[in-house]
Amino acid sequence: MSKTKERIRDSQLRYKQGLGQNFIYDEELLKALVDLSQVTPEDDVLEVGPGAGSMTKYLCRQAHHVLSVELDERLIPLLNAYMEGYDNFTLLQGDIMALNLAQITAPLRRPLSVVANIPYYITTPLITLLLTCGLPLRRLALMVQREVADKMLARPGTDAWGPLAIRCQYFCEPYLAMEVPAGCFTPPPKVDSAFVVLPMRERPAVEVRSEADFFRVAAAAFALRRKTMVNNLCATFRLERQEAAALMDAAGLDEKLRGEKLTLAELARLTDAYTALKEDKP
Repeated sequence: MSKTKERIRDSQLRYKQGLGQNFIYDEELLKALVDLSQVTPEDDVLEVGPGAGSMTKYLCRQAHHVLSVELDERLIPLLNAYMEGYDNFTLLQGDIMALNLAQITAPLRRPLSVVANIPYYITTPLITLLLTCGLPLRRLALMVQREVADKMLARPGTDAWGPLAIRCQYFCEPYLAMEVPAGCFTPPPKVDSAFVVLPMRERPAVEVRSEADFFRVAAAAFALRRKTMVNNLCATFRLERQEAAALMDAAGLDEKLRGEKLTLAELARLTDAYTALKEDKP
């Protein structure tokens, strides 16, 4: 039994399923995951959900500084005691979804790296927050459900292609670093996981006149699956069919094309056509 697992046992702390607490205690696996995160001695790291600190110690050995945010108040004394010997560690108790990220990370070097064993119930909201909050990021290294990893890495026209893939691939160049079976966790979740690394792009994958419009058009593409993009544009933006067809034509797209088939480049052209339409309207 690992020393970290012994600490949890001795503390008589019960895992909280509602907080998505599934910890990894395998020391070799933890070290491998930190290596795969590509954290260097030059990096400051924002760690989300340190849990018992099993991965945190390896991050501190590899990074310049680690700021860990933990929601569960019960774990704070355990973490402080466990990480006492690391002077490049800061612990903050709170809900990552409610904190001012710019404020709490102000003392850290830019750009930041983010490493997280994400509670499954906040996976998509947290990824969206991290990619849109304005923090200068170097990369994300995230433990997620395997199904979510498939959605992050999906290609146009596949069943998994959707808003999450578009957002991740617009800002990053994500790749699968490791598959992690459910049995590697305590308690084991009902599904397997995957460790995904998302290096940030120097600039977004496609250029658009309005980023806000781009993500509105991307969301519209999946509003009614198996429907044409013309139908989705009409439903989302309350356009007349003739207007929606004209947008598709302006973007060089067949009006019979389904939304889930559109690539990032095609969505970008359609977005610019939509932005131009908005600007031309009185």
